[in-house]
Amino acid sequence: SCTVKTCWMRLPSFRSVGDALKDRFDGASRVMMPNTEIEAPVQRNDAAPHRVPRRDRYRFQLRPHNPDHKTPGSKDLVYLESSPGFCEKNPRLGIPGTHGRACTIRASVSKK
Repeated sequence: SCTVKTCWMRLPSFRSVGDALKDRFDGASRVMMPNTEIEAPVQRNDAAPHRVPRRDRYRFQLRPHNPDHKTPGSKDLVYLESSPGFCEKNPRLGIPGTHGRACTIRASVSKK
């Protein structure tokens, strides 16, 4: 007789994935693009265009906006500019704001 061993991969719980994403979001750092222009890949005369390998697509190094912060790693979340304040009205950006609206405050539920 023979035996069959089946291994099933299992995803982490939704809560643990959400917690990990929230931690990365909270630790996201503002970065600046380098001042050098990124060269576009040169087209050859062949029928197929020259393709830049995926690992070489972004040869620039993001720099932290604050020089006292460390350079972000490949798994860190980064952003180029801060999000606008959605509470204040800003017609130029099409943000109606939240003034005059009734807000529902939900208390967080803690597990004991």
